[in-house]
Amino acid sequence: MATKHSKAIPNRNLRIASQIARDLAELIPREIRDPRALLVTITDVELTPDYAHAKIFFTTLNEDGEGAREALQAKAGWLHSLLFKRLQIHTVPMLHFVHDRSVRDGAELSQLIDAANATRAGD
Repeated sequence: MATKHSKAIPNRNLRIASQIARDLAELIPREIRDPRALLVTITDVELTPDYAHAKIFFTTLNEDGEGAREALQAKAGWLHSLLFKRLQIHTVPMLHFVHDRSVRDGAELSQLIDAANATRAGD
């Protein structure tokens, strides 16, 4: 049987993850001067249940997703300290950046489907 408290924990996790995503979306373009981290979009944040770690998923318009990840990870400590000042929680998670290729993969799959349909229409 679910108690009121057990429902509050997942909701709190989602609220904090959402707040971290919004704050990082604002902080990254303002605070990170590395050109590899330009045009970064935060797509998701996954928190561990104890809030000790956060996977920050991002996409970039640059071809070099790994370079963007390295630039962001190099500034993770600085971003952590800025989040600490903004968030009203006891534990601010360590940030781990992950390049999210799902948008690019989806676009590539769409192009393959369009090409296959064009070839089929030509038969």
